[in-house]
Amino acid sequence: MTHKGSCHCGKVTFEVDGEIGTAVSCNCSICQRKGSLLWFVPRDSLRVQGEDALSSYTFNKHVIQHRFCATCGMHPYGEGTDPKGNATAAVNIRCLEDIDLESVPVQHYDGRSM
Repeated sequence: MTHKGSCHCGKVTFEVDGEIGTAVSCNCSICQRKGSLLWFVPRDSLRVQGEDALSSYTFNKHVIQHRFCATCGMHPYGEGTDPKGNATAAVNIRCLEDIDLESVPVQHYDGRSM
């Protein structure tokens, strides 16, 4: 299944392929403030239009590129690598169209202690 999403102002749009099984709610210092619900997919499953409108933020170990729209500030996804070294995207499912958030199981992750 292909899901469509965007930032708030629409300068950044994207499509992502896959089935949403579980979303992750992380309590690290940035995720808790953003309130994202993250769906992890291989990076090549995510196609982004308007990447020139994006900025990046890194912190701590500087291994995750937290991507956000420089105009509206919305954070549609982040990029990094999984423990096996595969390129991964963490899609904020709150930025997807036509998603019933209440129907997606949420796994809580203690990123604050990592």
